[in-house]
Amino acid sequence: MKIYAINGGPRKKFNTAKLLQSALDGAAAAPCSETVETEMIHLYGLNYKGCVSCFSCKRVGGKSYGHCAVKDDLAPVLEKLSQADGLIFGSPIYFGNVTGMMRSFLERLMFPFFVYDKDYSSLAPKRMPTAFIYPMNVSSEEMEQYGYLQNLKGMETFVGRLFGEPQVQHVHNTYQFDDYSKYKCERFSEPEKAAYRDAHFPQDLEQARRIGAAMVAAAAR
Repeated sequence: MKIYAINGGPRKKFNTAKLLQSALDGAAAAPCSETVETEMIHLYGLNYKGCVSCFSCKRVGGKSYGHCAVKDDLAPVLEKLSQADGLIFGSPIYFGNVTGMMRSFLERLMFPFFVYDKDYSSLAPKRMPTAFIYPMNVSSEEMEQYGYLQNLKGMETFVGRLFGEPQVQHVHNTYQFDDYSKYKCERFSEPEKAAYRDAHFPQDLEQARRIGAAMVAAAAR
């Protein structure tokens, strides 16, 4: 069994990556009758674009029907993910939504699998458990006030239709800098941020770990 985590954040060792790694650790440690392999893919280390509307994936009888035809750093990743047993998508929230890199990745991953018939049928090779993990700088109240849930729901719905209804984790009021004194950020109180992180982030990591474990249990059914 192979579980992949997709890091849509630019930092490889900060909030998003830590949460994704905890989810992968939970998956690797989950009871399972087969070996569980895990891998994290960092999107910011790849050179690619979003969908370019070539429609090769929709061309009947074409060699790329049901597959993205664009050849770049994302091509081998998409091929690998098509045979995954579970996918965990992680992205910090920028202006109320996932990063541009994550959005471009999701376009390339999902668009080839949707058929332009009346039902938007799926060509995805298999159903599988999925999850989204969203670290964000705002509180849970601000998340709802600013419409984040509605913004994020669209991609969650498409993922659910193709692969499986995703588990979703929102991680609030994240600690953004290693040293707040180096940045112009009077809007935030560093002591309050640090206190919130110390009280809540371990719980967030544990929740992510449970998501990974639940993903293995679902995939093994």
